[in-house]
Amino acid sequence: MIGTVARIALGVLFLASGALKLSDPSWPGAARAMGAPRWTVPLFGPVEIVLGAGLAAGVAKPWPAWLALVLLAAFSAALARMLRRPREERPACACFGRWSAKPVGAGSLLRNGLLAALAVLALF
Repeated sequence: MIGTVARIALGVLFLASGALKLSDPSWPGAARAMGAPRWTVPLFGPVEIVLGAGLAAGVAKPWPAWLALVLLAAFSAALARMLRRPREERPACACFGRWSAKPVGAGSLLRNGLLAALAVLALF
């Protein structure tokens, strides 16, 4: 039961994240400021939407949860790189489009840790 709730919640969060990225015209620039390779930027939103739908629907369980863990680890590595910069030089996270316009901070990593915990719970 808890795994199902975690899987659905994580799926909804990935769906929202992907949709918010696609609806935010400033998101590609934010992704580039975070160090994302140019060719990957158009893929983030659609990949998150497909992953979120798979998680929420329970399709191919447990693979979407594993993929979520891999993506969250990659996103967290990018965030950690940004934390090495002085606070005034850190770009906006933009992980949820305009809804996350604050500069990258420790809270960004904490959020990803909580999302990774949901992904682990979704494996069961």
